[in-house]
Amino acid sequence: MNFESLISGYHDILHFIAEIAINTLELVGIFIIIVASVRAIIQIFTNITKKKSAHIMVNLGRALALALEFKMGAEIVNTVIVRELSELGILAIVIALRAIMALLIHWEIKNEKKEELEEEEHSNQVKK
Repeated sequence: MNFESLISGYHDILHFIAEIAINTLELVGIFIIIVASVRAIIQIFTNITKKKSAHIMVNLGRALALALEFKMGAEIVNTVIVRELSELGILAIVIALRAIMALLIHWEIKNEKKEELEEEEHSNQVKK
């Protein structure tokens, strides 16, 4: 067994492990999005029937941000198996877009929390 075949075997193993990791991280991200969306829909209908306030947007935003983190993790692992410079460019664009989306979601969560706190303060002042 020569050095080149050893390196080739190592590369195949690395590629196999990376593919499993990528698919697993993507699946976890998708699962989080589905569960959070179903949960948000249930909360919406529960709030309508009980006329109760909940932090639906904040909870959904947090879940989406978490899902994006998993999906970005998959893209980072994907850099291990990139073979061509053009693939790396596309991968960089995907990572940048997902990072921008994560920042926007965090910004939206922050603004939504602020609005909810202002509403709670206003409702507490009205009750007094």
